[in-house]
Amino acid sequence: MVQTLEVGATHTLDVLVTDANTAAHLAENGETLPPVFATPFMIAAMERACAAILSTTLEDGDVSVGAKIDVSHVAPSPVGVEVLTTARFTDREGPLYWFDVSAKDPGGLIGKGRIARAILSMDNLMARAEVRR
Repeated sequence: MVQTLEVGATHTLDVLVTDANTAAHLAENGETLPPVFATPFMIAAMERACAAILSTTLEDGDVSVGAKIDVSHVAPSPVGVEVLTTARFTDREGPLYWFDVSAKDPGGLIGKGRIARAILSMDNLMARAEVRR
């Protein structure tokens, strides 16, 4: 059943920092990147938390997609720690659903910002993607 989205709705998920989600894991061709939680993985966890909130509002055949991101990664998280990522729905502006997001490890805040997502028809999205071949 499709639900109405309430301002203030939140979702939190946790991510274990492993070698596979570190910046070092993303390095190629002799690049040197640190073995700490990589920014793309932090943002991905934030996006997943936002998507979880929107999931109850989706009609059959719809999907939510990222549209805008304004996020800062302010502290490193080492392998072995849990990162808690929280999204809170704040507003809807036209087709965009806005969320405040944050990520924390045992030492405190590691990231924060705002993310906007939109709801689209999966069929229309994939047709638009196919045109780009």
